Amino acid sequence: MMNVQDIDDTPDRVVRPAPMTVLVRQDDDDDDQASRDEYEQLLKAYEGSFRNIAEGEVIKGTVLKVSSSDVVVDVGYKSEGMISVQEFLDENGECLVHAGDTVDVLLERTEDKDGHIVLSREKAEKMKIWDEVEKAYDDKKVVLGRVIERIKGGLAVDIGVRAFLPGSQVDVRPVRNLDALRGQELRMRVIKVNKKRGNIVLSRKALLEEENAEKKTHTLATLEEGKVLRGVVKNITDYGAFIDLGGIDGLLHVTDMSWGRAAHPSELFKVNDEVDVVVLKFDRTTERVSLGYKQLHADPWTAVEERYAVDARVNGKVVSLTDYGAFIELEAGVEGLIHVSEMSWSKRVKHPSKLLTVGDAVESMVLGVDPQARRISLGLKQIESNPWHQLAETYPIGSKLTGQSAQPDRVRRVRGGRGGHRRAHPHLRHVVEQAAEASLRSPQEGR
Repeated sequence: MMNVQDIDDTPDRVVRPAPMTVLVRQDDDDDDQASRDEYEQLLKAYEGSFRNIAEGEVIKGTVLKVSSSDVVVDVGYKSEGMISVQEFLDENGECLVHAGDTVDVLLERTEDKDGHIVLSREKAEKMKIWDEVEKAYDDKKVVLGRVIERIKGGLAVDIGVRAFLPGSQVDVRPVRNLDALRGQELRMRVIKVNKKRGNIVLSRKALLEEENAEKKTHTLATLEEGKVLRGVVKNITDYGAFIDLGGIDGLLHVTDMSWGRAAHPSELFKVNDEVDVVVLKFDRTTERVSLGYKQLHADPWTAVEERYAVDARVNGKVVSLTDYGAFIELEAGVEGLIHVSEMSWSKRVKHPSKLLTVGDAVESMVLGVDPQARRISLGLKQIESNPWHQLAETYPIGSKLTGQSAQPDRVRRVRGGRGGHRRAHPHLRHVVEQAAEASLRSPQEGR
């Protein structure tokens, strides 16, 4: 029985494995499905470990390595980026970053042909600057920039990116020489920005007008005649200089610059010079201010009669020549005039330039002083004795003279005796008689 039963049971066991085989296969499918699910989960976890970044975004990265040609940067993505070391060099050619430094970079592409992400530090910096420029435009903040060069219509300015400063927006007054601003750092406002077109327009004038308005309010509140102020020379003309007193300009006329002679204001002042001036006149209605510089110094004509007494001999320098005489500078602010008639006893001087030249040092005699009119009369011929005083003694009336006529056309030939001979014109006798009379006059009249 037992054997029969055992034999009978054998076929049952043999037939049953078929479904058992199916069950095994179902378990394998479940395992494969579980493996796939697990793989997907691991893949998602792996991909989720990386940052969610997009192309065109500025992100932060860590410098992993710096070589002679490239800088390797890790931005938390599945591969590192390589940036040319040229983007990290300063003006002296020194690299600005080291391993471990954090830098801002722009993600240009997530993968190149070598599997690396494409990054750019230079473009990231420009993107940041553009954001700052737009913010400065919206908030009306001041930006700093260095003038690069002069271009058509104005100046090219570097504010991190290239911007345009129109010539009309450089200053509150027209600037004739824009090239002089090259290399200078200026404070400006952004008056127009277009990121798509890469267009930025600046204005220094707008900022100066705002600052001047504030200064002007304060200056007008404290300005009064007789007050001494410190200003800056802003412009020079043929007739004077304009001084910036703080939001308001005053005119320093050339006649109020020096007690002495000034041919042109540029001889005494230069643009941007700081100068102390006194307010001579101020009209609040028109806001016109007249300034003086020489008034801050002593008037040299004070007590001039004591320093330059009549008949005193003085030394000076020829500073100007005119048809009627020569002006002699005796000291700074004090000049005297040698009239053409006071230059020579014996010569008829047609023009002072026949005897004197500008810059000559001369000795002269004081003939008269008028402090009120600020005039001093000088004589050049008085330094020597008057030859007409000795003429009557040297050539008494009736004496015969022999000489060469200074005016041949006024001498006539008279025939008489043996052959012709020259006789002096009757006018000579009249001259001698006048000289004799002059010699009898006082020395003061002889002058």
